[in-house]
Amino acid sequence: MSDADRARALRRRHMHERQAVVFGVLLATLAVVGLGAAAVYTGSLSLPFVEEEFSASPTPTPVVRSYPCPPEGARPVSYGKITVNVYNSTKTGGLAAKTLASFTDRGFKEGKTANQPEFEGTALVTFGRKGIAAAYTVAAHIPGAQLKLDARKDATVDVTVGTEYTALIPVDEVKLDAKEPLVAPKGCTPLADLKPTATTAPKPTKSASSD
Repeated sequence: MSDADRARALRRRHMHERQAVVFGVLLATLAVVGLGAAAVYTGSLSLPFVEEEFSASPTPTPVVRSYPCPPEGARPVSYGKITVNVYNSTKTGGLAAKTLASFTDRGFKEGKTANQPEFEGTALVTFGRKGIAAAYTVAAHIPGAQLKLDARKDATVDVTVGTEYTALIPVDEVKLDAKEPLVAPKGCTPLADLKPTATTAPKPTKSASSD
């Protein structure tokens, strides 16, 4: 074998050795990355920056935890004596006006409509001390409604339709009997033990989809 052939063979051997080293490093790196990913996925390994940047918990939906029980012996209020205001907290244009029309079709007195910040629930029924029985009467028409006492002085009732609202309960499914007292639901609090929140009536907007 000539010197030139030996030189070429030596270069090829060196090249093969370098390639083997490079491939070995790549395979080892991939193996380490794979094991690390598996550990993170199974929870065996915790990476603070991953948890901080990608695993932040969403803002919890506000929940009204305390609401007053109906006064003892109180009966449903005649619809014509209840003024209902409806506020739209969704991105669906015209929902407040549509919902208020549904109430007035059932005999409730027409109040006002407006927008307010998003409420992630079916509906929030807000009222004052004079409107507790009226609020229970209104809430009976809304599936999954939450109740909230505020400091208003009159008996008006506000309904804030939320992101899960679709429509009022069909009239024939409303569980109210004018001759029977309102039933105190589980979890309600006696009025004497509650402190009303400040009254914060939403401000009407000029948006075309406000109501």
